[in-house]
Amino acid sequence: MGRTPVEQALIILATIFPQIPRDDLVRLTIAQRDAALFHLREQTFGSQLKGLADCPACHERLELAFDAENLRSLDILPKGEVALPDHESIELFNATAPLEVEGYEITFRLSTSADLMSTASTMDMEQARRQLLNACLISIKRQGQAVSVDDLPSNIADAVIERIGQATSWANLTIVTICPACGHEWEIIFDIVSYFWSEINAWAVRMMHEIHALASNYGWREADILAMSAWRRQRYLELIGT
Repeated sequence: MGRTPVEQALIILATIFPQIPRDDLVRLTIAQRDAALFHLREQTFGSQLKGLADCPACHERLELAFDAENLRSLDILPKGEVALPDHESIELFNATAPLEVEGYEITFRLSTSADLMSTASTMDMEQARRQLLNACLISIKRQGQAVSVDDLPSNIADAVIERIGQATSWANLTIVTICPACGHEWEIIFDIVSYFWSEINAWAVRMMHEIHALASNYGWREADILAMSAWRRQRYLELIGT
């Protein structure tokens, strides 16, 4: 629907948590944001996640399925309830992290949706990485002396970017897949934002068809149909042969 992944994530969170100002939501770290989305997805559609993938070698279509509980037992997903900060405690969630590489003492914070939005219009990948680095770096020292980000060697900058990415590694899960038809093995990146957004869109379209069918046959109002349990709606749909 023309929305970027960052916009999609913020729309979902703003709908579920209208009491939290949008300016605070965009300042959640990507890890916090996606942890909340994963938890909301489980509450909405359950722990089972399913999808389709085409083998890049033989183009066989595969059905994929995994359970969030299994990922949580492997410490890939956060355990327990995922709480979003209130307006007063938002700053506490944007914790800083230290890094020492080849004599450089670096302090940085984790990236946020606001950071990604600021680089969205940048077409050059290297420039986008540099903008993200500038936004997240808090201090750089070497032998007790402050160092400018412009003087930071490229390998040190890459180390910081990598460390930032590691902090959100569970949010973009890598699924190793083997095609049963040809034996080809490849990796699929699972993105909770696009997956949850697609599920919500599919649910909305399905609900519109159900409402149209029931309203057309019984003359019920949309609000009354939505107030029914999913089980009751399905039974009525079966009675009219839908």
